[in-house]
Amino acid sequence: MLARRGYKKTDLKLEVGFSTVTIAKLSKGESVTTDTILRICERFDVQPGDIMEYVPDED
Repeated sequence: MLARRGYKKTDLKLEVGFSTVTIAKLSKGESVTTDTILRICERFDVQPGDIMEYVPDED
């Protein structure tokens, strides 16, 4: 979504105020807080389903 809108990770960090750790977690697909998801949704006026998907474990 960032690339489609012409944003870089550093832009998101500066505009939304995320830490470097949070940006790294987003980049790696690791768990982030619901507050982080909320802040992204508010900034880009999207719903959570627009920026993430459920991928079941391979167990």
